[in-house]
Amino acid sequence: MALKLAKPYRRHPFPLDEQLRAKFCFLTKRKKSIEAMAPKKRLQGVDDKLQKLLDANMDEAPARRRAREAFKEIQLGIDHILFKTPTEGLKIEESYEVNSRGLEIFCKSWLPEASRPKAIVCYCHGYGDTCTFFFEGIARKLASYGYGVFAMDYPGFGLSEGLHCHIPSFDILVDDVIEHYSNVKENPEFHTLPSFLFGQSLGGAIALKVHLKQPGAWNGAILVAPMCKIADDMVPPWALTQILIGVAKFLPTKKLVPQKNLAEAAFKDLKKREMTAYNVIAYKDKPRLQTAVEMLRTTEEIERQLEEVSLPLLILHGEADIVTDPSVSKALHEKASSSDKKLILYMDAYHSLLEGEPDEMIVRVFGDIISWLNERSEKFTGS
Repeated sequence: MALKLAKPYRRHPFPLDEQLRAKFCFLTKRKKSIEAMAPKKRLQGVDDKLQKLLDANMDEAPARRRAREAFKEIQLGIDHILFKTPTEGLKIEESYEVNSRGLEIFCKSWLPEASRPKAIVCYCHGYGDTCTFFFEGIARKLASYGYGVFAMDYPGFGLSEGLHCHIPSFDILVDDVIEHYSNVKENPEFHTLPSFLFGQSLGGAIALKVHLKQPGAWNGAILVAPMCKIADDMVPPWALTQILIGVAKFLPTKKLVPQKNLAEAAFKDLKKREMTAYNVIAYKDKPRLQTAVEMLRTTEEIERQLEEVSLPLLILHGEADIVTDPSVSKALHEKASSSDKKLILYMDAYHSLLEGEPDEMIVRVFGDIISWLNERSEKFTGS
């Protein structure tokens, strides 16, 4: 005897993927219409012509480059401790280089003018960021202590070519970083010098992945609030995360991932938090679906590979960080196979240790970095 269903089963007229696509397209259009109605906040001292550049769609590099070129003097003039390091005695250069994938990459260097660098420091910036704003001050400070500092904007970030803040593959991004910094290290001026990675937040994850792909290539790494795990409070609920992972397969570039205010979460000092608005080419929209998926996947991989980390490490993390999880920095320090590793936790400090804390904390963190670099550089050069 055939069994009958209590209620007839209705087949959907089109596949579930198409239903999800239609639903998310509707939500995206609704989001755009709401954003279009919302008034945009104008930065102090910005005229109509400059505001037009800042209001432009920053998805592609040309718009970001125009905004940065028009705004860079205003950026460097803000009242932040990072921008008070003088540039006298420093050789600062910036350029664009086409990588092996045919992408135009923005890069910049800061070198002591009167002496050979003690070592080279290669920087990996954070999520949505660029090496042209806050890191400008960090790099000047490092170079003033005798270090050659090199930085790049990843493809799709800052001034580099590519869709803004889209990471189609974290592994390919890491390969792009390896390619660029390998070229720097092969320069005859620098190839005999010690070399260190310096990663902040997402850049900490990139630095670790670079090391795991090049185990013997670096003399150490400085990791500031590394993204070994995204804090639980910053990740959408599990069920929503699974839906977003599925949707990312056919809407990878859509800006749909819920996110808290990063400046509020990362910057403790209220005045410095307001200054984040001057980082005009930073990515400020919701994360793109594929980017979020890649970051989650990468942090899970790193958590499984902590024992494989073997280079000298300086790990710095604020105990009150709610963006990246300080407990995983503790686990990295405990599990890394390196015999030379140091963890410093700063009581009550937030995520942006070098940009968003009170001046005295920023000075303290800088002091810890310079002290560690000096000890390792002297060890490798014998001076």
